[in-house]
Amino acid sequence: MDIDYTVGEVELSYKPKFKKLHKVVSSEDAYRYLLPTYKEGTICYKEYFKVLFLNQAKQVLGYTLISEGGITETCADVRVILQAALLTNSVAIILAHNHPSGSMKPSRQDMEITKQVKDAARLMRITVLDHLILTDTGYYSFADEGEL
Repeated sequence: MDIDYTVGEVELSYKPKFKKLHKVVSSEDAYRYLLPTYKEGTICYKEYFKVLFLNQAKQVLGYTLISEGGITETCADVRVILQAALLTNSVAIILAHNHPSGSMKPSRQDMEITKQVKDAARLMRITVLDHLILTDTGYYSFADEGEL
């Protein structure tokens, strides 16, 4: 019996869209960059988990939507987050998701995913700089509150 050991080809690509890269030096910079990525009215509608990718100079390489959930939660897969970070050659990342309720208080699940991503990223020498909880009126920063 012959066994076919051929596998499909995996092709990875990253196409930067910006000529000038914007630097993120504070949680407010990250909030100002991420807020416009939510279409009008969606930040209060359901949860979206996004990641901002940064180079060594803390310049934004881009962002991606990791998951889209319901009114009270969304599921972010650590592997998908790190796959995107590796694909963009990121040195640092900023996690972000919104709370449609308007509450800026992190949940137990928010704390858990932050720790899981931080621990996994550390193995690949990628730094999790922050995790923001966004609302239409402001944000909560894990880094600013000493939660990282």
